[in-house]
Amino acid sequence: MTYTTSLLLLVFTLSISSMAHAAPAQQCPPADGVALQVLGSGGPIADDGRASTGYIVWVDGRSRVLVDAGGGTFLRFGEAGASFVDLEFVGLSHFHTDHSADFPALLKSGNFSGREEPLPVAGPGPGGPFPGLGAWLDSMLADGSGAYGYLSGYLDGSGRLVKLVQQEVASDSEKPVRVLDGDITIDALPVPHAIVPALGYRVTTGDVSIVFASDQNGSSDAFIDFAKDATVLVMHLPIPEAATGAAIKLHARPSDVARVAKAAGAGTLVLSHFMARSLQNLDANVDIVRTGFGGEVVVASDLACMVVPDQS
Repeated sequence: MTYTTSLLLLVFTLSISSMAHAAPAQQCPPADGVALQVLGSGGPIADDGRASTGYIVWVDGRSRVLVDAGGGTFLRFGEAGASFVDLEFVGLSHFHTDHSADFPALLKSGNFSGREEPLPVAGPGPGGPFPGLGAWLDSMLADGSGAYGYLSGYLDGSGRLVKLVQQEVASDSEKPVRVLDGDITIDALPVPHAIVPALGYRVTTGDVSIVFASDQNGSSDAFIDFAKDATVLVMHLPIPEAATGAAIKLHARPSDVARVAKAAGAGTLVLSHFMARSLQNLDANVDIVRTGFGGEVVVASDLACMVVPDQS
């Protein structure tokens, strides 16, 4: 089920074959302006033909921002025609595998890209059983102890690898933290995802703002302020309205998604990060969101491309 919008031009990819993905992906991005491309619209279970979570923000024809890199996004990154050289920022929302597992694979691929500039990377600080960004990267990349220690040059810029410029956002931060400045600005804010430290991101360039809500339960008034008047708000819909228990501590129900998007005054709401339990009756779950939100709703698919017109 898909919904078009006057704000966005959607290019949908319905087949799960790589050949079918490749052609529509070539239509994204436009040579000028901003586009959002979904690399992965699924969750942590390999049962629906979707890659796990990942998004690219294209600006003036270049893949300049990557938010999340869950399982399968490594393949989608290549299918989208994205460039490791063009990346100016990587934002990892949290360290569940369906949001971060393909990041080391992307780094290995980047070794062959010819990139020379350092790469800014942001992620949450430690909390509960989860490491912060620095410790997470060390566990994979540290020389002599990391699982992929042969890529340790990413930590210090040695061995003809580019340095990852790390920015860790404290999980108890109550205000947005600026993690990138320039013609693109990016701010991060902790969001409630049970015991898992997690971040939402707001990407702004010109008059366009794209907010990534990440996995969250929708209980944060601070996030509503953070997402205020977003041109595009990306929220996740992995659970149905009838969910209870641990599920609603981790994730927002459809009615919660609608409430947050409406309170934020989002221009267009993109629903993503589906799982079998929300796909089982997707039309009904989306109808709850549409009714409660009242604005334009887009249902994401892998490699869907959404061109965002300049709001000026």
